[in-house]
Amino acid sequence: MLDNEANNLSVGQRQLLTIARVFLADPAMLIFDEATSSVDTRTEQAIAKAMDALMANRTSFVIAHRLSTIRDADLILYMEHGDIVEHGTHEQLLGQAGAYAKLYNSQFA
Repeated sequence: MLDNEANNLSVGQRQLLTIARVFLADPAMLIFDEATSSVDTRTEQAIAKAMDALMANRTSFVIAHRLSTIRDADLILYMEHGDIVEHGTHEQLLGQAGAYAKLYNSQFA
């Protein structure tokens, strides 16, 4: 049972509820800002599945520090201090062995 402000939900549950609301609204464009920032790995996987379903056939912007959430993006823009310093697919950016690859390897190596 939810209270009026959903205070009895965990952060991850609130994020899943927000994604469900977006799914019902069916917008043409999506913007996710750190959608998995405050959740455990298991909840992150559930959110990632929901996001994949939501992003199908839509323009989507995903802002993330957890690179697992953007691996399958058509285009990744890697920013430092407000400037785009690298861009490409996940595979292309890893192949460049630049800042994106360094961050990715720090998270997954």
